[in-house]
Amino acid sequence: STGRNAAVINHIVEGLSGKGFNFDDEHLKELVGHTPIQVLAGALLAGCSTGETASSNASQQPASSAAAEKTKVNVFGIKGPTGIGLVNLMKANEEKTAQNDYTFSVLSTPDEAVAKVASGEADIAAVPTNLASALYAKTNGKVKMLAVNTLGVLYMLENGDSIQSVADLKGKTIYSTGQGANPEYILNYILEQNGLTPGKDVTIKFVAENDELAALLVKGTATVAMVPEPVATTVRSKNDKLRVALSMTDEWDAVAGENSALMMGCIVGNKDFVAAHPDGIRTFLQEYEASIERANAVRDETAKLCKKYAIIEDETVAERSIVGCNLVFIEGDKMKDKLTGYYNVLLKANPKSIGGKLPDDAFYYLGETA
Repeated sequence: STGRNAAVINHIVEGLSGKGFNFDDEHLKELVGHTPIQVLAGALLAGCSTGETASSNASQQPASSAAAEKTKVNVFGIKGPTGIGLVNLMKANEEKTAQNDYTFSVLSTPDEAVAKVASGEADIAAVPTNLASALYAKTNGKVKMLAVNTLGVLYMLENGDSIQSVADLKGKTIYSTGQGANPEYILNYILEQNGLTPGKDVTIKFVAENDELAALLVKGTATVAMVPEPVATTVRSKNDKLRVALSMTDEWDAVAGENSALMMGCIVGNKDFVAAHPDGIRTFLQEYEASIERANAVRDETAKLCKKYAIIEDETVAERSIVGCNLVFIEGDKMKDKLTGYYNVLLKANPKSIGGKLPDDAFYYLGETA
């Protein structure tokens, strides 16, 4: 059918040329390949095939050959930074302008998203990078790492002005959430790489929830704390004495160099779905990258969408925190190399945090078609 369509498109181009339009006279190949203007003619052909004045050639084409059917994709996001990059694509899907046919669901916790991927219900999901690796191990390789979507979202807040570097944390008490999880491992790594021993040079007090941490900061009970976005923005709006003393992403880069990056959020795909729908996956990644770029460029509109789709409930907080959420789109070899360095740090801190071992090369989607 490709050859027949090509022939018809050539016929249209030749007809238009006779009307005074100047086109390149290179014909569309009968099997593959076409020029941009012939793509336009093809679009006209597809449109005409559904109208009352359709040509005899176009009317002979099945509806499915005139326009490719969209790939149906179930996408699960989670509230907070990892989900922000999806909202512009969610809007496009709602307006029927997305190139795939998406069904989006927003979950409250990473564990819920992991469960959806493990069960096969999710074709694509946004999850923390360490859980992606753990899920790969748990499912015996049924997960593909598609792209990194978020760098570090952790910030050292201070009620005061005494902390200008990691060295200034010596003798301080740092409040934080995430004991036995990524925040603890990240903090310990940065402290140790700067010559500070956790528990000796620095006291760390862990609390269970970010709401509790926020309350301690707002009240002034905690004067130094490592806080994730968007909580960092929220508490600063309630206590104007708080300031961002350190970006943990910047501090990670300072000690890790080119060996790794603080990559905390990602997008993963079900391995079977990725293999079965290579074009749909490539389309998703293109649309997702554009969605992230728009989130960074048009923060006010993105903030409205964050509220609409329940990613971040407070529109003002969403807009102010987007910069601090470090939204990115990193794929391919760069993703693999930087993530491997990050995973090595987590592996040394707690092997279980990434599933017991480093994921092998098959974990990473590098543009393969199967």
